[in-house]
Amino acid sequence: MEAKGPLFVLAATGAVRAFKAFSTDNDPHGGHDVGTFEICGERLFWKIDYFDWVLQFGSPNPADCIQTRRILTIMLASAYCGQR
Repeated sequence: MEAKGPLFVLAATGAVRAFKAFSTDNDPHGGHDVGTFEICGERLFWKIDYFDWVLQFGSPNPADCIQTRRILTIMLASAYCGQR
């Protein structure tokens, strides 16, 4: 995604921040931690993963910010199994 340039990355980050279009298609578990959107004709996926504090394993309690580090991943759909 960085190859698209800093303005594209900024737009993608802003789109995740503003994302409210959760549905069973893009948020199948209802956690509001997964989504899809489109920018400049490119489809993107985003997700939040919940790790323990040292980023070694999954968090024992994702709702507890003392025990959890959240990692946001934004990726081009085309980079994920060649989808578009």
